[in-house]
Amino acid sequence: MTNADHDSVHATTLARFVRMALDGVHREYPNQIAHVMTRDEDARTPRALTPVFYGCYDWHSAVHGHWLLARVSRLFPDAEYANGARAALDVSFANAAHVAAEVGYVRERPGFERPYGLAWLLTLQAELVEMGSPHARTLAPLAELGAAHLARWLPKLSHPTRVGTHAQTAFALGLVIDAAPHVDPTLGELARSRALDFFDDDHDYPLHQEPGGEDFLSPSLGAADLMRRVLGPTELAAWLDRVMPNGFSTGSAGSAADFSLSPVRVTDPTDGRLAHLDGLNLSRAWMLEGLAAGLPVDDARRPSLLASARAHGEVALAAIDGSHYAGSHWLGTFACYWLTRRGLS
Repeated sequence: MTNADHDSVHATTLARFVRMALDGVHREYPNQIAHVMTRDEDARTPRALTPVFYGCYDWHSAVHGHWLLARVSRLFPDAEYANGARAALDVSFANAAHVAAEVGYVRERPGFERPYGLAWLLTLQAELVEMGSPHARTLAPLAELGAAHLARWLPKLSHPTRVGTHAQTAFALGLVIDAAPHVDPTLGELARSRALDFFDDDHDYPLHQEPGGEDFLSPSLGAADLMRRVLGPTELAAWLDRVMPNGFSTGSAGSAADFSLSPVRVTDPTDGRLAHLDGLNLSRAWMLEGLAAGLPVDDARRPSLLASARAHGEVALAAIDGSHYAGSHWLGTFACYWLTRRGLS
C-alpha cells in the first residue's frame, strides 16, 4: 500500500476492525490462559487472575486489542467508532485496583508473556502516552514492571528465537524500540544493542522454507524489519545483500524485480492456528513497507518490496470478515497496525 493509500484510510475499513476489538476486549470466554499454578487457590477464572486483560481469548490479544482502540481514538477522534473505543478504554482502566492486581500477577511470573505480550504492553502504554490519556498514568506501574522483566531477561538471552510465532525475538525487539521513547529509553538502547548482537552478522536467510503452516510472523522479515530500525540506509542495503541474496528475482535490465515471498491463503478460518496465516500476510505487508522505507531512496528493491506489501495486505483484508472468533479476536490489531503505519516514523 502506498503512502497515499495509507493517508486516505477510510473510516469504514477501520470500523470493521474496531468492532472486532470491541467484541473481544471484555469477552471472557472462550479463553486460553497461560497460567502457572503453585497452589489450589491459583485455580481461578481469567477475570479474577487478570482483571484488565482477560478478554480476547488470551492476555496478549487483550493487550493489543486495547492498543487498537487507543490507536484509532488518537488518530481518528471524530470517527463514528471513536466514542465506543474511548468508552471501552474507560471501562478497562477506570479501576486502579484492577491494574494493581495485574501488577501482582505479573510480578510473581517474570516469564509471563515474554517477550510478545510484554512488548505489546509497552506499545499500548506508548500509544496512551502519545494521546495524552490519563489511562497512561493508571497503566504505568504494569508497563514499568513489564519493561523491568524485559530488561533483566535480554542480557541473559544467549541466542535469538527465530520462529514465526509469539516467541520471535526480532518482532518483540522492534516493538520495544518503537515504544521505548515514551516508556523506557534505557530499555530501547538495550534492545538496539541486542539487535546488533543477534542479527548483525547474519547471512543467507532460508526464505524458501517460509512460511511455517501456523506462522503469523516471518522470521526473515522480522529480523529485517528490526535491523532497519538500527542500521542506516546504506548499512541496511549491504546487510540485506548478505542475508537475502536470493530474495529477489532479476529483471531484464538487471534490477530487482519480484520479492520471492507471495501471499498465503488460509484453508480453514475456524481453526485459530491455521488462521495465523492471515496475520502473516499483514505482518509481512508492514515489514516489507518498513524495509523499503529503511533502504536508500534509489535502491532497486524498493518498488518490488512495496508491490509485495500491497499484494499481501490486500489478500489479508479481503479474507478477514470477523465471522470467526478464532481470527477476529486478534487480526483487527494487525490490520490496524498496517493500515495506520504504526511501525513507521
